[in-house]
Amino acid sequence: MRLHDLKPRPGAKHRRKRLGQGEASGHGKTSGRGGKGQTARSGSSIRIGFEGGQMPLIRRIPKRGFNNTRHGIRYLPVNLEALNRFDDGARVDEAALRAAGLANGRGDGIKILGDGELTRKLIVSAHSFSASAKTKIEAKGGTCEFLVPPRPPRAKPAPPPPRPPKPAEGEAKGAKPAKKAKSEGGEQPAAGGEGKPAKPAKKPKPEAAKPEGQAPEAPKS
Repeated sequence: MRLHDLKPRPGAKHRRKRLGQGEASGHGKTSGRGGKGQTARSGSSIRIGFEGGQMPLIRRIPKRGFNNTRHGIRYLPVNLEALNRFDDGARVDEAALRAAGLANGRGDGIKILGDGELTRKLIVSAHSFSASAKTKIEAKGGTCEFLVPPRPPRAKPAPPPPRPPKPAEGEAKGAKPAKKAKSEGGEQPAAGGEGKPAKPAKKPKPEAAKPEGQAPEAPKS
């Protein structure tokens, strides 16, 4: 065999498609481009969703309501049958699953699913377990450890306290408090405060002494 005898495998090379060569090319008069228009020109490309300038469908439909998708939890699924590659009695956690290539990519946690049969006793530590997977792991003597504890049930709100009973119509309302009696000395407490002592009376001013040798003043008529 010589170099010029080497040929590619059958089907590896295709004949070049001849565009715009008329009906003799085997692709029709327009070579699969249809009639005249935007898509018949060379280099034409229309983005997905473009409708010629009119309002596209994605903008015509209403968008209302609450979408819970953004608040959901995205788990990386791992089937129970894939855990048989670990040794008996081994501890299987997130680091071990990623090292074995069973949980790749980003996620909020790892969930063990019950697909397949488990033949080993393992201590599995994950964020969530399906009911069948938890049953099969415990049936082999293994243990399921939740990295994130399940949410506790919501406590029921406490009932409001009972209202006090309304008084009967015939019952008299409480009497007003009696006025305070006067103090023993006959003096009333000063206004603006209760229990304060009364102010003492003002003392008379002493008369100024007159100098000697001055005649006394004559009485006014």
